[in-house]
Amino acid sequence: MNSISHTPLPALPDPGRYQLRRNVHNITRYQTIAADMQHVSSKPRLYVHVDMNAFYAQVEQMCYNLYGIPVVVGGWRKPDGTVKGIVATSSYEARAWGVKTGMSALEACKLCPYVVFKQVDYEKYRAYSKRIKAVLDTFSPDVEAYSMDEFFMDITWKRRESREELMEFGRAIKEAIHEDTHLRCSLGISTSKTYAKLASDLKKPNGLTVLTEKREIQKHIWPLPLDEVWGIGRRRYAKLKLKGLYTIKDGIDNGYPAFQKIFGDYFGKILWMTVAGKDQAVVMDQTEYVPRRVGYGHTFSTWTDDPWRVAGEFAKAAKQVCYRLRGYGKKSDKFMGTVRFQGTEKEGFSFAFRAPGHTNLDRYVIKHCLEKVVPRLFHYRKFGRRFRSIMLSTTELDMTTQTELFFREETRLKRLYQAMDYLNNRFGPDTVHHGIARYDVKGHTHFKERSM
Repeated sequence: MNSISHTPLPALPDPGRYQLRRNVHNITRYQTIAADMQHVSSKPRLYVHVDMNAFYAQVEQMCYNLYGIPVVVGGWRKPDGTVKGIVATSSYEARAWGVKTGMSALEACKLCPYVVFKQVDYEKYRAYSKRIKAVLDTFSPDVEAYSMDEFFMDITWKRRESREELMEFGRAIKEAIHEDTHLRCSLGISTSKTYAKLASDLKKPNGLTVLTEKREIQKHIWPLPLDEVWGIGRRRYAKLKLKGLYTIKDGIDNGYPAFQKIFGDYFGKILWMTVAGKDQAVVMDQTEYVPRRVGYGHTFSTWTDDPWRVAGEFAKAAKQVCYRLRGYGKKSDKFMGTVRFQGTEKEGFSFAFRAPGHTNLDRYVIKHCLEKVVPRLFHYRKFGRRFRSIMLSTTELDMTTQTELFFREETRLKRLYQAMDYLNNRFGPDTVHHGIARYDVKGHTHFKERSM
């Protein structure tokens, strides 16, 4: 690094084409409950939600002719037959045996001994996602890729069409996707993004539901539990249940004041509007989206008791986080990490640290991360703890471009990482990496591209 610093690097082309979704399962926003993502006008609107059911598993079934066979994506079998990994998703054939997302591959194998395991191959799924988006672009000028396997369309211009005409439109979309990709989807059409998403969930897999009339919405949407609505997770649902609010109908009947008492005047009303299907969310392109936080996590294929190997994994995590920060053009000075121990209890520890200032350069983050975590890794090893997974993330991003008073990133260091990004973007993400990253935890992983 010092030898490079003596000679200024020539001007490099824009690193360009940052692969910001690499190793990212889902980049999404709760746009229906964000005030700045709403239409200004309150005119009635019509939305389509496309859900590529069990997308990863469906792609693997199609690519390897595994139709009708239970498939789990996220696991693998070692040469001795031992099953490893975590279920990222499973085919409907596997789900019929009780296999669920998040369970261990070993649990899945016990439930369904004949299951076929495939590792996550994001590049393949992303390629199919782009093809699906291209198909949808032929049906509407307003298409949003909400994630790799979910899409929204604004079709307000068809709002006055009959239910039969909308059903025919939905069937045409489904057929076009299948003709191009040989994949099936469920599709919902309704008066808000939230209700369109709920409608697509009613008939899975390969379903089509149109809910535009109030009586149809009351019959099919209102009886659903409130935690089916975006933004209402386990904790918020628990608070609502304490107030006697269980279903969407309960929420609508009690009005937004009930939500304001629980969640505050501002957020409570926005959340109630979402529950009531009164949100006016914009269907928009996600390419300019910058998240509020950036993180990276990794579960090892097997445990390790070597702190330096875990340190190497944190170096990889810092490289990934900083790479994405540079791609978004943002920085952070506050970071947090977690380490999970081996065992069914999922115990571990968390830690937080600060960089010397707002930065997106690996060196500053790795240095302060390792200073914080390595002593704790050695401490827990003394007590026989073994390490199974790590996570590193920012706690917030610097959304401004203000220069800091007491910290300046080294110009030569910035140029070095610009060169690294250029090479890694062009020739692959591991073309240039940090030396300590060689001391990682060896073995297969959840991701195909990290397999050894």
